[in-house]
Amino acid sequence: MNERVHVALPGGAYDVEIGPGLLAKSGSFVAPLLHRPRVVVISDENVAALHLETLRAGLASEGISMEALCLPPGEGTKCWAELTRCVEWLLDQQVERGDVVVAFGGGVIGDLVGFAASVLRRGVRFVQIPTSLLAQVDSSVGGKTGINTHHGKNLVGAFHQPSLVLADTAVLGTLEPRDFLAGYGEVVKYGLLGDAAFFDWLEQKGPALADGNGAVRVEAVRRSVQMKADIVVRDETEQGERALLNLGHTFGHALEAATGYSNRLLHGEGVAIGCAMAFELSSRIGLCSQEAPSRVRAHLRTMGMKVDLADIEGDLPDADALLGLMGQDKKVVEGQLRFILARDIGEAFVTGDVSKTDVLAVLKDALAQR
Repeated sequence: MNERVHVALPGGAYDVEIGPGLLAKSGSFVAPLLHRPRVVVISDENVAALHLETLRAGLASEGISMEALCLPPGEGTKCWAELTRCVEWLLDQQVERGDVVVAFGGGVIGDLVGFAASVLRRGVRFVQIPTSLLAQVDSSVGGKTGINTHHGKNLVGAFHQPSLVLADTAVLGTLEPRDFLAGYGEVVKYGLLGDAAFFDWLEQKGPALADGNGAVRVEAVRRSVQMKADIVVRDETEQGERALLNLGHTFGHALEAATGYSNRLLHGEGVAIGCAMAFELSSRIGLCSQEAPSRVRAHLRTMGMKVDLADIEGDLPDADALLGLMGQDKKVVEGQLRFILARDIGEAFVTGDVSKTDVLAVLKDALAQR
C-alpha cells in the first residue's frame, strides 16, 4: 500500500515515502543516510506525546539511537527565540556536518527545524517526518524553510531540501478533525491550480478521505506530492511556475496576520478561504465564470471547512488594512503584489496585473457579509 514519489532535483534528489506504518519502519529508511547510528529529533509536545516512542522504537530496530527536543505546539513557535533554542540545542548535542537532523511534526516544526538545519554549520542534512495532512502534502516537500516575524509569515528562511520525507498516513488518524480539514485546504489547492481531474476526484472522494479511508488518504497525499514535486523540480527557488503553489496564500497570509497567527485561523483554513477569494477575484475581473468560485465554495462547504470571512470568529481589520497586510507578502515584486488567479478550475496563473480597486472590492464585499 506504500507509495513513493521521487523528487528529481539535480544534485539533491530525494524520495517521499507515503503510506501507513512508516514510523515503525523508520530505521530502515534513515539508516542508509547515516555515518554513525545516531539522530537528533526536534518535535512538538503534542506530537511527541502521541508518536515519539513509536519513532524511537522504529529507529532502534536498526540500532539507531535518538535524542529529542520537544517544543511548544502552534504557529507562535516559528520565531527567532525558538530558532535560537533549536540551533543551540543541536550544538549542545554536538551535531556534525555528517549527521542528520529529524523534523518530526507538522508544518511549523518542519519549517523551523529545516531552517535550523540550513544554518547549522552552514548546512546539515535533515529528514522530514510530517505528522499533519498539511505537512504531508505541502510543507515537507520542496525545501522551503523559515520562520515568521512581526512583519509577516515566512519572511526569514532558506531553501534547504530534505534528504528524505516519511509521510506515515496512519498518523493522520490521530489528528483533531479541525486540523485534518485545515490540511485539506492545501490538498484542494493542487486541484484548483493545475489538475481539474484531481478536483473532480476530490469532489467524489473528499468525504471518504475525511472519514478515514486509508487508501483514499494515501492516494490524495501521493497525487498532491507528485504535483508539488513536478513543479519544484522545474522551479526550485520560485523564479516562476512554483509561485502557483501560493494559490490562496496572498489572501490567506493577510488573514493569518490579522488574526495574530492564532488558533482563530489555522494556516490551511486561511488557504481555503484565500482560494475561494482568489476565484472570486478572478470572476470579478472576468477571467472565469461565476460558476467556478461557486463550485469551489460548495465543495469546501461540503467538507465542513471555513470558506468566507464570516467563518472567522472575532473582529477583523477593514479592507484597507487587510490590503496593507498583503503588501508584506513575499510575492511582492518591485512593490507590486502578485496574485495567483484562475481562468477556470485547474487553470491558475501568476499575474501582477490586478488593480487594488478590484482587490478592495472583493475584501469589502467579504467583510460586508460578516
